[in-house]
Amino acid sequence: MYLEIVTPEASLVSGEVNSVTVPGVNGEFQMLDNHAAIVSLLGEGKVKFDGNPTIAEGFEKKFSQVNGKWELQITSGTVQMNDNKVIVLAD
Repeated sequence: MYLEIVTPEASLVSGEVNSVTVPGVNGEFQMLDNHAAIVSLLGEGKVKFDGNPTIAEGFEKKFSQVNGKWELQITSGTVQMNDNKVIVLAD
C-alpha cells in the first residue's frame, strides 16, 4: 500500500509500505493491504510503518527505527485510508 505523511512543515514520507499503525483517539490500530476505507482522528503517539518509503531530505531525524519499523512521534492529526493509499495529516 502507499503511504504519505504530511505535516504543516512538509510532506515527510511517501512510498510503498507493508503496514501502518497509528494512534487513534480510542487506541492504536493497524492498517494492512486492502483495509476497508476509513477516516479517523489521531491522538498523541507514534505512527509506525515498515517498508522502504522515501523520507524527505532534512527530516530524517524526526524518525527512529525500532524492531524493523519506522516511528514518528505526533501530537494529533487525521488519517484516511482508501484504495490502498494511506494519508496521515499530522501535527
